[in-house]
Amino acid sequence: MPPATNAAAFALAAVALILIPGPSVLFVIGRSLSLGRRGGLLSVLGNALGMLPAITCVALGVGTVVAESVVVFTAIKMAGAAYIIFLGVQAIRHRDTTTEADAPVERRMSSSRLLGQGFLVGVSNPKTIVFFVAVLPQFVSYEAGAIPAQLAVLGLIFFAIALVCDSVWALTAGAARSWFARDPKRLSLMGAGGGVMMIGLGGTLALSGNRT
Repeated sequence: MPPATNAAAFALAAVALILIPGPSVLFVIGRSLSLGRRGGLLSVLGNALGMLPAITCVALGVGTVVAESVVVFTAIKMAGAAYIIFLGVQAIRHRDTTTEADAPVERRMSSSRLLGQGFLVGVSNPKTIVFFVAVLPQFVSYEAGAIPAQLAVLGLIFFAIALVCDSVWALTAGAARSWFARDPKRLSLMGAGGGVMMIGLGGTLALSGNRT
């Protein structure tokens, strides 16, 4: 276990970082606008669960290898970007079938499928590994020993904070979508808007530098 002071300092740093809208926030908002609160929250949970393999890799020292390999990093990044774009296209295609009266897409999709989609986005985000490799060691007490365990605990702290904060974004975007649901045309535009946001996010991730 990392010392309490180190864990508290890391938690504060994590909150400050997570509250700044980034790719995960944009993904959650896009999904919530397209699928509603249930779809958004399940996407949040799946995306957060996708961090667990990264936390494990970093704790075992494998994360450094991935972070420093341009080929592996780029391959994972492009796969994740392509999948986000695919989800965005699907949201636009189904924008006219997302009204409450017409069996919404998020209710036709199983919870496991929504979780799985979020997980794939989370696990294919190599920036998570880069963040953990660069930031977590700064809050480790090498005098306390058990470095892998300390890294794992810090990673789980980040996981919990991200889960809570991203859920707030999902609920907020879902509430906005509920207002748009009063008018099928507005709801259709909202669903398409969420899809466009995800396509834009996927394109930005694909074109971003290898170490950004």
